[in-house]
Amino acid sequence: MLKYSFTLLILLVGFSGVAQKNIPRSYVAHQIEAQVIIDGKGDETVWQQAEFSEAFIDIEGVKKPKYQTQVKMLWDDENLYFYAELKEPHIWATLKQRDTVIFYNNDFEIFIDPDGDTHNYYEFEMNALNTVWDLLLVKPYRESAPVLDSWDIQGLQTAVSINGTLNDPRDIDTSWSVEIAIPWTVLTEASGSNDLPIDKFWRINFSRVNWDHTLENGKYSRKKDASGKFLPEYNWVWSPQGVINMHEPEHWGYVYFSAKPPSEKVAFTIPQDEKIRWKLYELYRAQKTYFSKNKVWATHLKELQAQIFKLETKTITPVLENHTYGWSITVESPFSNAVYSIREDGKYSKIN
Repeated sequence: MLKYSFTLLILLVGFSGVAQKNIPRSYVAHQIEAQVIIDGKGDETVWQQAEFSEAFIDIEGVKKPKYQTQVKMLWDDENLYFYAELKEPHIWATLKQRDTVIFYNNDFEIFIDPDGDTHNYYEFEMNALNTVWDLLLVKPYRESAPVLDSWDIQGLQTAVSINGTLNDPRDIDTSWSVEIAIPWTVLTEASGSNDLPIDKFWRINFSRVNWDHTLENGKYSRKKDASGKFLPEYNWVWSPQGVINMHEPEHWGYVYFSAKPPSEKVAFTIPQDEKIRWKLYELYRAQKTYFSKNKVWATHLKELQAQIFKLETKTITPVLENHTYGWSITVESPFSNAVYSIREDGKYSKIN
């Protein structure tokens, strides 16, 4: 896994919003021509050549998880491939119905926002029984938008391999691994383009939900406290969110799709324009906070204590416009001359 260091945002004036606490992680997914057999094992040469991601960390980015998790990614002209290894001494699962709430079992999850606007993104979950839950979210839950639970990934391939024994408490297991193939024909539907993201990046994150368990008559289940309530789950992720909420896509990691094979190492650096995106989401959250306190939107960035900010040596001046339906904040990038906008429902876009 390549590691990168980045310059943090330096504000010229005070700002009351929640800052970008954790710099998103990055991963380079390589193109392949060799066939990948979805059996949960990831033992093909191309998988062996692909680098593992950094180990998962607690969702807030502070605590180290009890058990290690790492992922790999590859792609070809047909599919985007995922392989993950999840260390676990007690491998168990009970849910067998597709599209049930899989995270009530220990699970592995994928979140994909192709165009990075935080709208129309995919969520995928699976457990050790290879039961899956796939859904499309029109907007994050914070915007009270529809969740398309009946939406299914057409052509999906998944498999699980277990290094131990499933649902058997008489021994200590080692790990379980998952392998997934998602067709590009599905993924590009939310990208604004039917083209593959060759030498481009998408916003992606991975999560692992893990529960303390109990045994009753030799069967596993989630553990409860003395009052009969389930103990809280552990949330371990690839790129830390900074909050206990996976549904803040602006905090997800960056996956760069290299056209080179996995035998060739490729460096990727998050573009400066992405740091402008981070800042605009700070302003979005500041507007939300202002509205909750005052019952009206701020009409000037002075009210958000965020008139200007600085990236590297460049001074950037956001522009706030109020409309009958809400507001928008625009910024012209001094690095690319592109103009970016964010609006009251959090949708981010490149204007030109």
